[in-house]
Amino acid sequence: MSNHALLLVNLGSPASTEVADVRRYLNQFLMDPYVVDLPWPLRRLLVSLILIKRPAASAHAYASIWWEDGSPLVVLSKRLQAAMKAQWTHGPVELAMRYGEPSINTVLQRLAAQGIKQVTLAPLYPQFADSTTTTVIEEAKRAVRAGNLDMRFSLLAPFYDQPEYIDALVESAKPYLEQDFDHLLLSFHGLPERHLRKLDPSKHCLKGPDCCQTAPPQVLATCYRAQCMRSAAAFAERMGLRPEQWSVSFQSRLGRDKWIEPYTESRLEELAGQGVKKLLVMCPAFVADCIETLEEIGDRGLEQFVAAGGESLQLVPCLNDHPRWVAALKTLSERAPLML
Repeated sequence: MSNHALLLVNLGSPASTEVADVRRYLNQFLMDPYVVDLPWPLRRLLVSLILIKRPAASAHAYASIWWEDGSPLVVLSKRLQAAMKAQWTHGPVELAMRYGEPSINTVLQRLAAQGIKQVTLAPLYPQFADSTTTTVIEEAKRAVRAGNLDMRFSLLAPFYDQPEYIDALVESAKPYLEQDFDHLLLSFHGLPERHLRKLDPSKHCLKGPDCCQTAPPQVLATCYRAQCMRSAAAFAERMGLRPEQWSVSFQSRLGRDKWIEPYTESRLEELAGQGVKKLLVMCPAFVADCIETLEEIGDRGLEQFVAAGGESLQLVPCLNDHPRWVAALKTLSERAPLML
């Protein structure tokens, strides 16, 4: 075995559905300055207020989708890791979580102890955002500095438009889209609009209804919304969907700030009001099913859609450990460039 490791990194999960564990997880997540991008005193105040009631509500939500062997996100990520071990011939394949355990620091320390000096860092996020990709990179750098580790990284860049990723989406979703349905909603995780604007010195973002379609390369490189739109359009084209058969929305709003639109909650109401009865929902910003897909869409989204007049909402599973996704991830990771 060579000494080039692959480190898969996903968001993370509470250790259990106990309120104390959920509170600990939410505190770590929300206190990340790349997630809540406020000055520390304001961030601490806001998060402290959120942690008064949110952990109990979130613990209830986690409990409703928790599997016998643990958090769905963690279990599915471990299955992907196991599948990748059979594909990655360059060294060990490890799994870390940005929040919770196993931490990026713990895993890098373990790899260093094995004499590993080259790591392909693979944030499992198709589209770029500071709150996903950047925070993983910075945490890996911090761990290397803190531990004085002799380690170099290759980076799996956002792969929102890569043919291997789109092909994997198509193959995993095809059995569901071959069934009878009225509409497909591609629901991506949302972000506050300010997250987009602060990364766009050209001031192009959110200036018009077609800003994502006309984004120049320097804007597209860091514009989460534009990348989501490109993923959705590429998927729809590969599936041969007509424009009226699909649409895009953004879920998981938190707080009072303006988030990117259209909102998934509003779109569910609109589609039901337009006569859509059989709705499919995909969540292409996630590569593993988690609370945002299983509970937010599969449970609450279904309830909302039916209450608004719809008949059925079918959640299309994420890529998880689908064989086409495993093959795509191997290819994408092997061509990841060396970080400066």
